[in-house]
Amino acid sequence: MCRVVDLKQAVLAKNETAARTLRTELTARGTTVVNLLSSPGSGKTALLEAELDLARRRGVPVAALTADLATENDALRLGRSGVPVKQVLTDGLCHLEAAMLSRHLDGWLPEDTRLLFVENVGNLVCPASYDLGESLRVALASVTEGEDKPLKYPTAFGLAQLVVVTKTDIAEAVEFDEATFRANVRQVNPGVEVVLTSARTGAGVGTLLERALSVADGCPAHTPVMAAGGHSHDGHDHGHDGDHHGHEAHHGHTHPPVARTL
Repeated sequence: MCRVVDLKQAVLAKNETAARTLRTELTARGTTVVNLLSSPGSGKTALLEAELDLARRRGVPVAALTADLATENDALRLGRSGVPVKQVLTDGLCHLEAAMLSRHLDGWLPEDTRLLFVENVGNLVCPASYDLGESLRVALASVTEGEDKPLKYPTAFGLAQLVVVTKTDIAEAVEFDEATFRANVRQVNPGVEVVLTSARTGAGVGTLLERALSVADGCPAHTPVMAAGGHSHDGHDHGHDGDHHGHEAHHGHTHPPVARTL
């Protein structure tokens, strides 16, 4: 008799185990992981650079790991903040996985890091199903992407513990309907906080840092309604859409070296 093996579920189960292990290890050393998901061109890197710069100026030990299919452009930009930054090239893979992240952190992440921001591959499909051992998952969308983004990508926004809107300085020009966007977010993720930001004007900058520090201090993050399946964040289980799977002492330095890993 032939036995049918669900490879997707096997891969996700293996990732869940690795994510739990990584979360436990990092929590024990006092490091909280923030997983940032968005489409390409959402303004995620610009906002993260501003948040990292603010953290450095406030004396908060932070680091950032950014993942892309190719180029070191984002790491070079983030490195201008003066905090430890590492670039990961995924060689065509459309998402990070917990074991992959763990390997890249080994021997690189400073021991005193309080917050590790992970800028996931620009993609709202594949990364949504993979827990990276984060304690705070953030979904970002720019005002140029349309108010229906949460409905088009219900897993990414439905599992988010914080939703961030970027590029609000041009919201009026592109006729962004904030009320409709918020209503669509509520439809897939009731109760999640929506934060408005503009890296260009500084509006809302610092909110992401404050929310991450709050979680690091032990305040519980939002628990999505969708968190009823097998996606674990901070002890909570999170479900995911069936078709969303993937195959595709440093502080104070002005310009720390950017590590590149293949």
